[in-house]
Amino acid sequence: MKKIILVGYMGSGKTTIGKLLSEYIEIPFYDLDNLIEDKEVSSVQNIFSEKGEIYFRKLESRLFKDFVNTNDSFVLSIGGGTPCYAGNHLILQNDGIDSFYLKNSIEALTDRLSKERQHRPLISSLSDEDLQDYIRKHLFERNYFYFQSKNTIDTENKSEMEIVKAIIEKLT
Repeated sequence: MKKIILVGYMGSGKTTIGKLLSEYIEIPFYDLDNLIEDKEVSSVQNIFSEKGEIYFRKLESRLFKDFVNTNDSFVLSIGGGTPCYAGNHLILQNDGIDSFYLKNSIEALTDRLSKERQHRPLISSLSDEDLQDYIRKHLFERNYFYFQSKNTIDTENKSEMEIVKAIIEKLT
């Protein structure tokens, strides 16, 4: 039984890598944002705008902790802000948890996210320069929490399968 948690900034590839890893090691994949949307029957974007960030972060933390405690075998992708609130980063260190920070450069994240702006409301109105500053600021604030993961996978210039294989090597 494996409990694998993937951590990283938005656009770092957590969902893509999580799905591939899940298929490769044959355990179910879950995305925390999808679990939240299913529970609330609303999008993350709507939850933020209608109920506010504090409501969202409390719900996110409760669902994250409940999920980890009630499921035995999974690959779980968590939101970029999840480790930064309510002591969630401490879960990444728990016995029985294999946590991985998918580390991307600011340039790689900017390039990837600039192509996905229309699907990401928090960054949809930012210019490329503002986007890079936004990412830089967030990574500065969040790196402490991301580095609470037991493992860091540098994704720079790696294919999706190379990243999956790097995770699998650390699991065995």
